[in-house]
Amino acid sequence: MALRTKLLGGVLVGFALLGGCANEGGNDNGDPGAKPLAAGQTCQSIRGELNKLDAKGAQSKVEAASQGKKLPPAQQAEVDRYNELLNQYLGARCHV
Repeated sequence: MALRTKLLGGVLVGFALLGGCANEGGNDNGDPGAKPLAAGQTCQSIRGELNKLDAKGAQSKVEAASQGKKLPPAQQAEVDRYNELLNQYLGARCHV
């Protein structure tokens, strides 16, 4: 659980830094605002899918991939899906 918290914290910091660089649309401080979710998606549905991937050990796979380790295709697909969902979750400001 602590690893997941640290990883999520690192991702949030990264997004905060990247968000500070963007200056398209949005408000005066360069914040582009929340991104809309795809039709049929909600913050709760994305969080639910992230929780399922967490229960399957996705965090350790994400960490391994971020360290440059080669993963089997099925595990890499999980990592890609997890990252995609996390980007949607954070981009839509579900965590706020």
